[in-house]
Amino acid sequence: DHRDLHSFPTRRSSDLSSLKGPMMRQIQSQPSLAMRVKEAILDEITSGRLGPKSRVIQDQIAKNLGVSRQPVQQALHILRSQGVVRDAPGRGLEVVPLDLTYVQNVYDLRAVIEGLASRQAALSRPEQAVERGKELIDKGKDAVRRSAFREMVACDMEFHNWIYALSDNPLISATMETHWTTIQRVMGEVLHSDDKPRNIWDQHEKIVEAIAKGDADKAEEVTKEHILLSAGYMIEHLGLTQQGTDTDAEAS
Repeated sequence: DHRDLHSFPTRRSSDLSSLKGPMMRQIQSQPSLAMRVKEAILDEITSGRLGPKSRVIQDQIAKNLGVSRQPVQQALHILRSQGVVRDAPGRGLEVVPLDLTYVQNVYDLRAVIEGLASRQAALSRPEQAVERGKELIDKGKDAVRRSAFREMVACDMEFHNWIYALSDNPLISATMETHWTTIQRVMGEVLHSDDKPRNIWDQHEKIVEAIAKGDADKAEEVTKEHILLSAGYMIEHLGLTQQGTDTDAEAS
């Protein structure tokens, strides 16, 4: 087609102005109410207050959180799409028990992606690892010392997300975000079944040291080792917990 480009109709500036106004919504910097409700429900699950196969009652959640039913519905829709809740027998929703094979797959993926994150962090911004890394490690060790379970999970998430940021690869954070709901659940269930919280911060310290030295190979190696050791520990404990639950159910 050899027609002159100028012969095609063009949108005038006055037409472009019509795209503004109600159609153009400002991006919200704060989490939506539905996302905050979702995090509150997830916190109930990771803390053990809502265990596997526990009923999730929409009206009760709305009442407890002081919100309307709509954000609760939206939050439960998100959690359902993430495999955290499912239809309960009869009516309503229940918490989905963790699947050990799925958990292993998540941690296998973590080992590769987070190994890459640490490698890239060592290559990109090793100088930024020292001061902030020490702050995060001290904060995590303090949470373990006080057996502050909720803080322990939050500190671990903060540490790993910090390394994602250091890597300068936004796809790492975006990819891992979809799996952190499962990881939070795993950490929550294991922490509440342990007699004494396990201190993983010595392993984190080795990761920071390798990144700070700019040793990309070592940073990737110790990160993968940390994730796979955590996977073995978590899955073993989850398996024992699930066996105990099944035995109790049969006995009753």
